Amino acid sequence: MNTKALSITALAVATALSGSLMSCSKQQGVQGAAPAPQIAVVTVEPTSTSFETSFPATLKGKTDIDIRPQVSGFITKVHVDEGQRVHKGQTLFTIDQVQFQAAVDQAQANLNSAKSAVSTAEITEQNKRMLLQKNIISETEWQMAANQLAQAKAAEAQAQAALTNARKNLSYTTVVAPSDGVVGTIPNREGSLASPSSAQPLTTLSDNSAVYAYFAFNENDLLDFTKGGSGSVEATLKNFPEVELELANGTRYPLKGHVATVSGVIDNSTGAASARALFANPQGVLRSGNTGKIIVPRTNENVITIPQRATYELQDLRYVYTLNDSNVTVPTQITVEPYSDGQVFVVTSGLNPGDRVVVEGVGTAVRQGMKITPKTSAAPAPAAE
Repeated sequence: MNTKALSITALAVATALSGSLMSCSKQQGVQGAAPAPQIAVVTVEPTSTSFETSFPATLKGKTDIDIRPQVSGFITKVHVDEGQRVHKGQTLFTIDQVQFQAAVDQAQANLNSAKSAVSTAEITEQNKRMLLQKNIISETEWQMAANQLAQAKAAEAQAQAALTNARKNLSYTTVVAPSDGVVGTIPNREGSLASPSSAQPLTTLSDNSAVYAYFAFNENDLLDFTKGGSGSVEATLKNFPEVELELANGTRYPLKGHVATVSGVIDNSTGAASARALFANPQGVLRSGNTGKIIVPRTNENVITIPQRATYELQDLRYVYTLNDSNVTVPTQITVEPYSDGQVFVVTSGLNPGDRVVVEGVGTAVRQGMKITPKTSAAPAPAAE
């Protein structure tokens, strides 16, 4: 009896222990199932965005005039300094005038002599005419006197022209500013020889009351600005938004400009068409030769935007993870505008209003077919201007 009782007791203990182990195993299984991770998700809706596109630019004055001498001679006086603002007609340089003044004096003397010859020829012609009228001389003799008078007048005209030319050359010895502007580099000073054939000008006068910024549009930019070529360049320029200028130190020029022209020819070597923007420069801050960036604003109405971090690329195609009704991630191919602000993409296809897009852990924690717990994230902000 004792042996039978012990067997029954052992069986009961074993049964209880087995049940306890199974119960623990079930509890551990329930506790070991990890919950779906919380991942930030945004619901996309149409919005308005503003982007900025930058283009490298080179600045030039409204007019950059090379100042060159019209006559050869030594510079006797430099009346201005580099960087000085001058006005139209202001004297810039003086070239040695001695030889040119002597040429004027000689031409004046030749003219006086020619005038005297004309006066003498006129008296002779008048006398010959009276004698002809009295039949004292032949008509041939009078004609010779008339011819001599004509020759004397022609010589006077030549002498007058020579004097005018000499005076003009003398005036060229005073080099004046052809317009208002700022004086550039002056490579030659007093004592240097100035010549019209010199490769280097005396200086460059830049009229920077207004400044042109030269930059280039590529073919894609041109098609984009003309709405795929459906609009004319002229109409595009007329409605083109004002542009800004970012200076070399990263600051923005306070005055806005406008795009004035776009070249009608695309350079085969660069695939771009040159463009020119005009900026007022009342304070003279901008100088010819400066560099910077033209900032062109782009505004999009009723478009879907997503953070760039929400996308990934696969074989040159761009994708995002959207959520289905079961909160499972689904790879979705999208296309975006080629320009961006570095933070937000403008989606052109692949997403619809109301779609939920994963914006956290893309490319690291999130994978295809993964069930997640959506965590609401703020919608992507429009690009900062």
